[in-house]
Amino acid sequence: MSDTRLIIVGSALTFAGFLLGGITGTQYQQYTVQADQFGVCYNYTPDSQAIKVKCDEKMQDKFFFLAVSLGLIGGGVFVLVKGIRGKWDQNVKSDEMVGPKK
Repeated sequence: MSDTRLIIVGSALTFAGFLLGGITGTQYQQYTVQADQFGVCYNYTPDSQAIKVKCDEKMQDKFFFLAVSLGLIGGGVFVLVKGIRGKWDQNVKSDEMVGPKK
């Protein structure tokens, strides 16, 4: 029997990891292309002005968010597997059980 709470938490963590990776990945995609093609990175403001930024700092930010995203996904998968294996609810001692007695 599985532990439903852990499955829900694991699914939420995994979803949050993919969501964070998708959102931050699109933000840093332009800097990756600029660094690979031109070697110089620019941040474009809403009024179409180009501001020069350091490509190295943007790549570090990108890898930081990638690491956080992969950490969330990995943690979510770990918790999900623990929930599917279902050994959390079954190992409760009889004197620690709450609820109606049989």
